[in-house]
Amino acid sequence: MGRGRQKAKQTKVARELKYFSPETNYKALEQELTGHSRTDVATDSRLAASRSDDSEDWDPYRDWSDDR
Repeated sequence: MGRGRQKAKQTKVARELKYFSPETNYKALEQELTGHSRTDVATDSRLAASRSDDSEDWDPYRDWSDDR
């Protein structure tokens, strides 16, 4: 009995997503596609710093492990 209401809601959401057209930020898209962004420098420097500590034993999952 509740399936009709659920299906109607899903149809409404699907229709909204289909016809939704947000404004496109072409500058951000260009930076993402070319790989040039300000955050890349910060991320690269953090990775380099963590790798320099123990370059041979560098493990990207070490920070998530419980045995420190």
